[in-house]
Amino acid sequence: MDSAELIVNKEVPYIVQLTLNRPHQLNAWTLPLEAALFAALDDAMSDPVARVVVITGAGSGFCAGASMDMLGGAARPAAQVRRRRLCELAEFPKPIIAAVNGAAAGLGFALALWCDVRICANDAKLTAAFSRLGLVAEHGTAWLLPRLVGRARATDLLLSGRVLTGTEAFELGLATRAVERDQTLPEAMAYAQLLVDSGAPSSWRTIKGQVNASDFSTMAEAYQASLELMEHALASADHREGVQAWMEKRPPRFSAYPQG
Repeated sequence: MDSAELIVNKEVPYIVQLTLNRPHQLNAWTLPLEAALFAALDDAMSDPVARVVVITGAGSGFCAGASMDMLGGAARPAAQVRRRRLCELAEFPKPIIAAVNGAAAGLGFALALWCDVRICANDAKLTAAFSRLGLVAEHGTAWLLPRLVGRARATDLLLSGRVLTGTEAFELGLATRAVERDQTLPEAMAYAQLLVDSGAPSSWRTIKGQVNASDFSTMAEAYQASLELMEHALASADHREGVQAWMEKRPPRFSAYPQG
């Protein structure tokens, strides 16, 4: 499934590693890269063996934003070309981890934000550079960023387009952790393995749905929904397996990822 611009690695059981592969341009976004990434995500979603996705960049960058051709308008997609939206990552039913190994700017910054977990290199440079290019807060960042770091900090980052290091991103709560550059992907893979070893895919799917729904629910609605979901969870085979594994002091053997 590899393309010239994306490397798909399924060597580690249950984990799909997707590597943006344009290192000569810090993995700047192109339409072929977009198509390859979403095709790989569609494949991972339909694959019952795949449980967690890790996205990273080849070389010294994560994704330096849209390619200059796209920014300049030379490669603007024709109306008939179907574009995919980064917010689809939030609706993706399996955990997505961003291993931000270097520059993440503009669209690349947004890509990292829409992942569920961000593990950053200490010296990675992250920026919402839209205002410095005469653009607006694209790809839903004006909606998402305040929910991650608060309104005041989000407004600062979007208006100024200033550069954050991975360490500062961690201090702001934007990154889950910040590590040495050469440990970024290993840490992300280790976290993915932790999920695979300990969590139920059926639970992840439901929890991601709860988090998404909470943005549009009152506290009472979210609480009531959790009670109703818990009734189903308590009667599930995965819950019985989780309890049995805990009592027997062994790793749980949860069911394959639910389809449909």
